[in-house]
Amino acid sequence: MSGRLVNIFKKAINILLIFFVIYGCSLFRNGTKESEKSPEELMSEGLAEFEDGGYSKAAEAFQKLKDRYPYSTLAIQAELKLADSLFNNESFEEALEAYREFERLHPKNESIPYVIYQQGMCDFLVMSTIDRDQVSTNNALREFERLRKQFPNDIFSLKAQKNIRVCLSSLAEHEFYVGKFYFKSGHYSAALNRFENLIAQYPDFGQYDKTLVYIAECKQKLADNKSLQ
Repeated sequence: MSGRLVNIFKKAINILLIFFVIYGCSLFRNGTKESEKSPEELMSEGLAEFEDGGYSKAAEAFQKLKDRYPYSTLAIQAELKLADSLFNNESFEEALEAYREFERLHPKNESIPYVIYQQGMCDFLVMSTIDRDQVSTNNALREFERLRKQFPNDIFSLKAQKNIRVCLSSLAEHEFYVGKFYFKSGHYSAALNRFENLIAQYPDFGQYDKTLVYIAECKQKLADNKSLQ
């Protein structure tokens, strides 16, 4: 009985060894093949996916190139294309971080005006309506104005000018919206502060005349309330 068990055990061991040789080597070869992709192959793969609209797969390829070959001549291009892939995939928060990292690592790169513009666009494309908080609008405006200041003659700086006006218009409309809300709620002092700030900060964005009317009404309401005290 013991001899029979020994033979069964040996056969089982042999089967496991054969299985490992066949399938283990196959897995090893596949893993080696993947790890042996050159920077050029990964770049070509990423660009092909990018052109076909496969931005998630493109980002994976550029990330692999960036991580595996940080000293490759293609690494900087991969970093920027990674950010572009995330942006085109509408992963704006991740794209923003990727663009910021690129600027930190390569502040003198010739693509920096484009990179700053894209940082602004990451917030510009998710700006809230005028009845919401304007954090994204302010962030986008800050980047576009930084671009205009640092690279006034660059083509992306000229493109940013149009977006700057859109941001300022949105901020002006938001200020007017909040001012009217305070006015209708009977908070005339708070409304007055909003309307006066609008006149001071955004005089050229279509709210000037009607804001002056509200300012006069706020002052009248405050004067009336004071006389009743």
